[in-house]
Amino acid sequence: MIIGIDLGTTNSEVAFIRDGQIHIVEEHGAKTIPSCVGIDPAGNLLVGQPARNQYCVRPDHTVRSIKRLMGASTQIRLGDKTYTPPELSAMILRKLKMLAEQELGAPVEKAVITVPAYFNDAQRQATREAGILAGLDVLRILNEPTAASLAFEQGQTNKTRHVLVYDLGGGTFDVSLVKISGDIVEVLASHGDNQLGGDDIDDLLFNHVIEQFKKDHKDSGTLSTVGINRMKLACEQLKIDLSNQAAATLAETGIPTEEGKPLDITMQITRRDLENLCEQLLEKTMTSVRHVLTQSKLSADKLDEVIMVGGSTRIPAIGDMLEAELHCRPRHDINPELAVASGAGVMAARLSGIKSHRILVDVTPYTFGTSCLGMVNGEYGPNLFVPVIKAGTPLPAKRGQVFYTAVPGQEQVQVNIFQGESEDCRQNVYVGDFMVEDLDEDAESLSPILLNMNLDIDGLLTVTAIEQHTGLSKSVVLEGALKAIDDKTIAAYREKISALFGSLPDLPKLEMMTGNAQPHDEPAAPSTTVEADELVDRARFCLGRLGEVDRRDMQTALTALGEAQQNNDADAEQKARTEIEDILFYVEGHES
Repeated sequence: MIIGIDLGTTNSEVAFIRDGQIHIVEEHGAKTIPSCVGIDPAGNLLVGQPARNQYCVRPDHTVRSIKRLMGASTQIRLGDKTYTPPELSAMILRKLKMLAEQELGAPVEKAVITVPAYFNDAQRQATREAGILAGLDVLRILNEPTAASLAFEQGQTNKTRHVLVYDLGGGTFDVSLVKISGDIVEVLASHGDNQLGGDDIDDLLFNHVIEQFKKDHKDSGTLSTVGINRMKLACEQLKIDLSNQAAATLAETGIPTEEGKPLDITMQITRRDLENLCEQLLEKTMTSVRHVLTQSKLSADKLDEVIMVGGSTRIPAIGDMLEAELHCRPRHDINPELAVASGAGVMAARLSGIKSHRILVDVTPYTFGTSCLGMVNGEYGPNLFVPVIKAGTPLPAKRGQVFYTAVPGQEQVQVNIFQGESEDCRQNVYVGDFMVEDLDEDAESLSPILLNMNLDIDGLLTVTAIEQHTGLSKSVVLEGALKAIDDKTIAAYREKISALFGSLPDLPKLEMMTGNAQPHDEPAAPSTTVEADELVDRARFCLGRLGEVDRRDMQTALTALGEAQQNNDADAEQKARTEIEDILFYVEGHES
């Protein structure tokens, strides 16, 4: 058996072919293993999630992002000892090797390991050395864009295709233009930056949060090293949340400071805030995209596909940016964090003489969104269609978008749901509508309305609208959203749309407007019931109003709920929901 390994900056994965299908090895229900190494207080080696958990409280005994130092003649201190980058990477590779052996029930001695396309000879040799130190015969050092292409091209025709691979991981970035002809994958051009990645976005978000907090609390004190590391991990999670949601709350209590007085930080950040912070960084990646097109002498209209690789590509603005530049919608049908490992598994299988099949993922063939005020064909009106869940999104999918009331003090909003690709909602298929009433009539400015859509693999579409500053919400469940619609039904829907808009002369007072909001295409999130979604939304909105003890309990319960849903643990999910409901009952009962 030959295994394929994606040795990443933030996370690593190991894959192999089983029964003709790609299999990613899991540990405790997670397919990604943090690329983190540490020494616990007893002197024991920690690798993966345990090391990451320790990072906040024992940063001098924990090492992260070692990939950025591969090929450098440097020593890294870990506790009272020093190690080379290949030695630390070998510890991660050894952990992955052991997990694969446990899964297979047999020894594993050979591997394919991936590296960024722009890695130089020293960096590639350091990676090979790490594999040898881990007890592996490294048969192939495989370029990450080549690996990703292998994952996406399984089952395709023999037609020659040109694919642009945009890979933004935790610590490195590269973009490659790949030519695929049958079983031959050729990198025509590659460009990138081994000091640019999700870590840098986390740092931008961290600096923004701390700067804003100090502005609001001038005598807040200075964070200790432990406090800084804890906040950086919180900002990393905030970035992940904002990839799924239009707004998220950062709430941390008891953060250590140099002065000894712990801080409580609660702050709501919108996706727009995140996009503004990393705009220059993302534009820098587009310079590399243009460079590889020029270098390969290929125009954007000659691209057959654009594929996204790396966890940081979950940020919706990246997909929008690529689509606007290349006029080609990026593919999302394979988890961007697992694409490289999947491709490494495909290569490992080929070297073993095993044939693999297409990686099958359920995606939505339709785009779902809502209508709002905006410009359509040069005319301002209520017919602008804003996509929320785009066609090609893996299922189950949960997406969010922030809209605004048309006027301050508006008391109701009508939410109209459509399916289609036209920016004019009247050209799309009408799916359903509902009214959100009793909005804040005393609002002095436009009220932000968070619109969430949750689409499961059975075609059940749940739409929830929430007035953010009051927590008022309304939901509707629409069945059969993924069923094919015949021409006769579409014509009937079109008539209903015409009647709907024609009968509302005062529509601007009932419609939502987007302001500066842009259409977003976002990554998949675990499916949850509508009741659980509403519960989580209520809990997050009340975090800022909770005392220290209740806030900490609520955060613990929310984390437990998320883990239970991810692991499909019904008992643990019910326990977490009960704890959240108990806190909400106490808080909301007292507020009323």
